Amino acid sequence: MPFSELFDNEFKQRNRGHFSAIVRVAFADGKINQQEQEFLDKIASTLQISDEEYKEILSDPWKHPINPPYLYTQRLERLYDLARMVHVDHHLGDLQEVMLRRMGLALGFTPGNVDFIVSKALSLVDKKVELDTFLFEMENMNK
Repeated sequence: MPFSELFDNEFKQRNRGHFSAIVRVAFADGKINQQEQEFLDKIASTLQISDEEYKEILSDPWKHPINPPYLYTQRLERLYDLARMVHVDHHLGDLQEVMLRRMGLALGFTPGNVDFIVSKALSLVDKKVELDTFLFEMENMNK
């Protein structure tokens, strides 16, 4: 196996795990509504999830490893990606903060600070900041 395929394969596994985690969050209330379905379709496309993988993950999202981020910076990077996806065209309308809050909890942010973190993340994404600025602002928001 060529060296470059190792990175490609790891990237695809991470995306599948990331998508699986998002599907689990969407299933948290026992069903996926139309808005969540449209959001999942959009995320699957962004994460380059094939139609076959999409169907497989939707049929049993608990079958796939999530590869949860354990470093704070990695959690912030995923939050940045999710906030951008949620915010790009206000696809979820009023539910964007609710959905992002649920995803923030799934990423490992605590219930005590997730509202503040999501609010700050959405305000930064609204300003169209780059990842480096987002990370700096999020890591230093209490200083």
